[in-house]
Amino acid sequence: MQRTYLAFQHNAKLHALQTVVTAVRSVATLEEANKGLFKQAQEDDHVVVTEQTIFHPQGGGQPSDVGVMKGSDGTSFNVAMVRMSAVNDGEVLHFGKFTTASSIFKAGDTITQHIDIEKRLIYSRYHTAGHVLGSAVRHLLEKEVANFDELKASHFPDSAACEFQGLIEGKWKDVIQARVDEYVSKDMPVEIDWWDENDFKANGLERLIPDRKAMGMTDDEKFRVVNIVGAEVYPCGGTHVDSTQGCGKTNVKKISRAKGTSRVSYLLP
Repeated sequence: MQRTYLAFQHNAKLHALQTVVTAVRSVATLEEANKGLFKQAQEDDHVVVTEQTIFHPQGGGQPSDVGVMKGSDGTSFNVAMVRMSAVNDGEVLHFGKFTTASSIFKAGDTITQHIDIEKRLIYSRYHTAGHVLGSAVRHLLEKEVANFDELKASHFPDSAACEFQGLIEGKWKDVIQARVDEYVSKDMPVEIDWWDENDFKANGLERLIPDRKAMGMTDDEKFRVVNIVGAEVYPCGGTHVDSTQGCGKTNVKKISRAKGTSRVSYLLP
């Protein structure tokens, strides 16, 4: 099975893309592992696989894009959720419904993908803001909090937060807010680059080297990184705004602590 080319990782400003359908399956015929990826799906929903995609699959803390695919004959498929296959490495599954049950795509059809631009923008703002927050907390507290490390993050608008190893006291909230405000106001460029292990080492970031085998990557593939110039670099496959100012006002909501970890939540207007 050919891996889906992730066009959005190379040009996040592509809002429409012509590509070729490689497979169409009803959700009812999917493997159980893939059925479980979209629990809201109904039995008459379908999955469409294409050679390329501009739809960001849910992952890395970022929600999936939504939108529509259209065929030249008027056939239309509403994309409600996008996930990486749990069965075929690198295959992107577009879950959704055809607008007319009697008219569906077939393998080999040329179609055009269209993403919901407004949702892509808010997801990109939240994702970048999460990295800005993570960077601010690291720079402030890496040497102040015992056993500090960045763990994971959610960039979903209704549950956006960054989690850290170590206990961050509430007294740091205003200090973190001030540093986040500083980074946003500085309008730091947000650049996408591609690194191998030697690039991480050359920048003193060995701790960030991803597990190549776990990601199903070949030895000659490079890792995608997002560089918030002047702040931090993160391995990241998500979509982003062009600069920190594009995040808009990023409000630090609260700091919660449990079982040796801390969760700093945030909200965008």
